[in-house]
Formats: sequence, C-alpha cells, structure tokens
Amino acid sequence: MAWAVLFLAALFETAWAVGLKSTEGFTRIWPTLWVVACMVVSMGLLGIATKQLPIGTAYAVWTGIGALGTALFGIILYGESASLARLSCIALIAAGVMGLKVFSK
Repeated sequence: MAWAVLFLAALFETAWAVGLKSTEGFTRIWPTLWVVACMVVSMGLLGIATKQLPIGTAYAVWTGIGALGTALFGIILYGESASLARLSCIALIAAGVMGLKVFSK
C-alpha cells in the first residue's frame, strides 16, 4: 500500500510542477491555488508513504517520478525538446525509479 501512496504522491508532484508554468510567477490566483493544493497533497502523501518505506528510497522515487512526468508533460504540452539524448536521459530516470522499487525492501 505504501508504494501506491508514494506513486499517487508523485503524480501530484508532477501536477504541481507542470502547473507552475500556468501560475505566471504566482500572479494568477486560480492556477496558483491549484499548484499549492497539489503541493500540500503531494507532501502529505509522501509523509504517509515514509511511515513504511525508507526515506531515501521514498524521496528518490517521488522526485524521480515527478521529474519523469514533468519532463514528459513539458514535451507534450509545451513543445519542449524530444531529442534522442533528452529522451535517453529521461529513460535513465525511469530505470532508476524501477530499480529502487525492485531492490528496496
């Protein structure tokens, strides 16, 4: 169950990170409120997950999934580079997250 909570926390991290662009430097109220709400939920769920998972593993997986999701949404939504080198680096992040899941107790 802790892994599912951690994954959900990472999805909310992705949501707030992607949403940062729409806040325009926290000058737009509704996108800012959405981002802050996602931050609170993400951190709360991370805290719950760390009750059962090692903090180093949980934090690395949380940031890894967040970085992976944010990079992919940046490509899809904002037309950021999808070069082979960039996609290869994103794949390495995914491999690291999967490795931590497989090799963690």
